Amino acid sequence: MYTERVMDHFMNPRNMGEIPDADGVGTVGNPVCGDLMTVYIKVKDNRLKDVKFKTFGCGAAIATSSMITELAKGKTLEEGLKITRVDVADNLGGLPPVKMHCSNLAADALHSAIEDFKKKELKK
Repeated sequence: MYTERVMDHFMNPRNMGEIPDADGVGTVGNPVCGDLMTVYIKVKDNRLKDVKFKTFGCGAAIATSSMITELAKGKTLEEGLKITRVDVADNLGGLPPVKMHCSNLAADALHSAIEDFKKKELKK
């Protein structure tokens, strides 16, 4: 059902936790399946210097959260906004069709954190 990469990111999630002084925070959820993801970002010179996550959900939700942090870290904000659900799923070697909504959440949470950062910057 799950690829080896999905199982690896589920069993050994990367960048799990929160950033207490995060520059941006994005939380998204899916009431249908009960998954809830929060992505925290630290930005320096328009780059995602650190990306962490906290996720309550199934194995696919945890794996996609882990993968989004790896895909985003080091990227510019603009590059981070271009990461799609397909990018997340492809980098995990695919997800079962019934679990594709989980990869939507990971990309949405990252995008939400970047937008949160941008709103805070406008207020400065």
